[in-house]
Amino acid sequence: NQSLPAGGGHGRGRHQHAQRHSRLQVPKHPCAPAWPPSCPWLAPPPCSLLKGSAPFTSLCRSPGTGYYSTLQSYDLPYPEAIFELSFFFHNPKPFFTFAKELYPGNYRPNTAHYFLRLLHDKGLLLRLYTQNIDGLERASGIPASKLVEAHGSFASATCTVCRRPFPGEDFWADVMVDSVPRCRVCAGVVKPDIVFFGEPLPPRFLLHLADFPVADLLLILGTSLEVEPFASLSEAVRSSVPRLLINRDLVGTLARHPRGRDVVQLGDLVHGVKRLVELLGWTEEMQDLIQQETGKVRIAEQSQEGRFLCCGVGPPGMEPQ
Repeated sequence: NQSLPAGGGHGRGRHQHAQRHSRLQVPKHPCAPAWPPSCPWLAPPPCSLLKGSAPFTSLCRSPGTGYYSTLQSYDLPYPEAIFELSFFFHNPKPFFTFAKELYPGNYRPNTAHYFLRLLHDKGLLLRLYTQNIDGLERASGIPASKLVEAHGSFASATCTVCRRPFPGEDFWADVMVDSVPRCRVCAGVVKPDIVFFGEPLPPRFLLHLADFPVADLLLILGTSLEVEPFASLSEAVRSSVPRLLINRDLVGTLARHPRGRDVVQLGDLVHGVKRLVELLGWTEEMQDLIQQETGKVRIAEQSQEGRFLCCGVGPPGMEPQ
């Protein structure tokens, strides 16, 4: 039951954190990435998984990001207003202009997403809890029944007046031509089903009450574990259950209250996932899956391109994540 550090960071404080998570040191550098020789904890299902993203607050407050610069160009009282319901009802136009920057079609699933898909294909994934709103987990082929999108997604939308549901395709058809989506029945503004500040989390989030007590392994990938109640899920598994963190930083309760069976890999998420795939002997399967799904994505893009051209606008540019 080794708990292993991984590095990328320097300094005494970071090293002390790593020491609490490790009984195995790498000779060349005390903070270098290290993995166990095998990963038997992935063998028995079920497995719960937490996957994060930069929360809305970070998008709005980080001067070094392109999103921050974009928000500065809008007529907003303060950057966070773009994700506040009161401002949305007052003036929805800035949000829908910004939504084009977040368009799910601008990005593609990467190795980390397809690793999660492979876990599902092997019957190892109990549930994937994600803070992402980009829909890339769906795009990788993970069925909706296996997903809990804690902050919602752009896959569907709802009229803010009559509450009529709309598919995401209808919503984006208006957004991409710089039009505020309107309900075809009552003309109310149609809002994507993402969670704005102050809104409750989707009802599916309550599945954690049943999922986490029966999980045999908790994987935590690419999250700051700062936003509640999502962050507390890292403590919801039984104390005997291993928790594997692949992340740039040591975060949440894994930093404050580490457990004896915690495994920590710090550094680039995709690199860490690739290393884990190699250790599991799944590299060839991963390559086959990525090749297969990439072909499907290209066909879908061609179909989407034709649909947008029919709407009178060019297709959004594709930027692999």
